Amino acid sequence: MTIEGIEITHQGDEARGEYRATVPGSRAVGRLTWKGRGNARIADHTLVPPEIGGRGVAAALVDALVADARAEGFTIVPACSYVDAQFRRHPEWADLLAETPS
Repeated sequence: MTIEGIEITHQGDEARGEYRATVPGSRAVGRLTWKGRGNARIADHTLVPPEIGGRGVAAALVDALVADARAEGFTIVPACSYVDAQFRRHPEWADLLAETPS
């Protein structure tokens, strides 16, 4: 998947996975990691190296996670502060938030 010139790949299984982002001209890799919990993915860490920062890499990683959630029918727990901030900026994603136990 390519989002705004950023190449996004995903690897993982039911238990855990990682989205990876690369940009032309750099070997640096941005990452968004997640762990599975039932029908939810807990987005627990987003890391973008400084050499590819400021290009929308982190946002593209979250966009890829959200697109997959819509396509595959899972929900998201935004445990990572960046993912949480993106969910607050995008109220249209509210239906993808995993229910948290009371």
